[in-house]
Amino acid sequence: TTTTTTTTAAAAASALILLLSAAPPSASAAFFGASSSSIIHGGGRSAAAGSGGTHLSMSAALIVQNKGGGHGELGFQLAKTLSSNPKITSITILQDDACDDAKEPFKSYSSDIPDVKIVKANLGDDSASAESIQSILGDDASYEYVWDNASKKPEGSGRAMCDLAKKWDTKLFAYVSSAGMYQTDDETTYPMSETTPVKESAGQAQFDSYAVSLGLPLVSFRPQYIYGPKSNKNDYVDWYLDRISRGLVLPVPGDGTQKVSLTNSEDVASLLSSVLNDEDAAVEQRYFNCGTDDLIEYDEVAYLCADAAGIDRDDVHVEHYDGDAYGKAKFPFRLTDFYVSPDTAKEKLGWEGPKHTLADDLGWYYEGYKARGGEERGVDLAKDWEIVSETDSADADLYAKYDSSISA
Repeated sequence: TTTTTTTTAAAAASALILLLSAAPPSASAAFFGASSSSIIHGGGRSAAAGSGGTHLSMSAALIVQNKGGGHGELGFQLAKTLSSNPKITSITILQDDACDDAKEPFKSYSSDIPDVKIVKANLGDDSASAESIQSILGDDASYEYVWDNASKKPEGSGRAMCDLAKKWDTKLFAYVSSAGMYQTDDETTYPMSETTPVKESAGQAQFDSYAVSLGLPLVSFRPQYIYGPKSNKNDYVDWYLDRISRGLVLPVPGDGTQKVSLTNSEDVASLLSSVLNDEDAAVEQRYFNCGTDDLIEYDEVAYLCADAAGIDRDDVHVEHYDGDAYGKAKFPFRLTDFYVSPDTAKEKLGWEGPKHTLADDLGWYYEGYKARGGEERGVDLAKDWEIVSETDSADADLYAKYDSSISA
């Protein structure tokens, strides 16, 4: 197991770590005098909170992971990425216990990241405090590097994590925020830069402010639309496949030339870990957009999905509609352009850029879509029909086939 420690001789510590790395987890736990706790659960390497004994301190990393959703896969992918970084000698995931262990990526913790310590806690508890979280992690636990991929506001566990990072004298406190808090208008230029105004009322902006007020070495990332091999939110691309695979019209707002940044979670993880390339530059810059620079137009996403599904592009019917009249409907993206660029991360952190493209990934994505029952499940098409019924594309029988709320 891995807990925080202090050392009097760096050489002795290194030798001891090499010795213990070859030993089974139970032997390490026995050596460090760890006592078991029912609150803590291991991924593949069962971990227990240490409350006594001699402890060893190297570069411990803590990933605070939410229960799922758009950011649900990031903690998993970040742990995999950090596992090969020489700066990091131990990794702990503080996992929201509201996650569904039967679903990805959580069910792959034990098989894919067996050496990562998994500690579960109720991160949705607004009464959570620094003291209560510290107790769950272990009274002596502290971390040189923290990535918070759970907090949405400086309250409850979110505030507790900031307070603990201050107590631990953390070297870097990386926060996974959201580009969704950018406040755009008709004068906004794209891609949006990190200087684009943000909604001050957004919980993420308030979290940033609280962390800064504590003097934390905050580095705040602003990701956009994320997909991945073990994601538990697939709404963005599934919207297209749900309609293409059923021969339905795709109602797209505007003229379909709006651009979107759809980023593979592995690329997001590599960007999040790039703070370790230049820690001083990361803290000095503080705010980083997080996404791919392989931008795709809304209509092009439809045709790429058709290619993956083996459907002729000529059989794809996109119906452009007036967003002012119908709003977003069920469409997964904004009505207008809304995308960022990772140029600052490339310049300041030496990030090499994305290794994946949606076009390349749609093959395995489509297979996963079918495996999830995507082609057989029910689809809510009421808003689609509201738009399509006014056009020459209207086929009430076809829509009623997939949505019983629509009358043939």
